Amino acid sequence: MWSGLIIFAVGQDFKNKLILLPTISKRQLSLHNGVDKKAIWIAYKGLVYDVSESRLWQNGKHYEHWAGQDLTNELSAAPHTEKVFERFLCIGILSSH
Repeated sequence: MWSGLIIFAVGQDFKNKLILLPTISKRQLSLHNGVDKKAIWIAYKGLVYDVSESRLWQNGKHYEHWAGQDLTNELSAAPHTEKVFERFLCIGILSSH
């Protein structure tokens, strides 16, 4: 049994490979907001991305968006498309509870 893990194929760097991604709770995500922990995470469409290395997410803020949360509903107001997430490492699956 794969409790807490999901098999997922990821982007070009992982072409033809499967990796195991952990399930990340909304609480865990909220702690990676650029203030409480060094790592800066955001979620989009059920996936969690590490944006720590992005100069645009320093201190956990990107324009009016805050790290540590699901930004799925906020993308429509952004000047870019969801392709921007291809730049970041997908580190987990956002838990629905």
